[in-house]
Amino acid sequence: MGQDVSEALIEPATVPEGVLVSLELEIGGEPVSALALRRGEALQVWHNVCPHAGRRLDYAPGKFLMHGGRLVCAAHGAQFSLDDGACVDGPGRGGRLAPLEVSPAANGWKVRQAAS
Repeated sequence: MGQDVSEALIEPATVPEGVLVSLELEIGGEPVSALALRRGEALQVWHNVCPHAGRRLDYAPGKFLMHGGRLVCAAHGAQFSLDDGACVDGPGRGGRLAPLEVSPAANGWKVRQAAS
């Protein structure tokens, strides 16, 4: 059987510990811009899209604005908790970043679109 193209593999070397990174993935044959944060063996991955403005969250490829440990949307100033992706300040308060499902794999993490 062939590889399951509905998921992508993220290798540990692509996500340094405690550093928010931008990733370009292919899931189900579609490009997916994502941001990822690794804490130990846990990996959180979200779509790289502000739920309020619909724009990428990095102000330049792979460069993010941070304030007090929160991710800040460069377009409108919305602030997101990196614990759970919740918008905790600014426009869109109460919304959240759209997560991708993450599961451990032998050589990293498998990532797929979150179930609706």
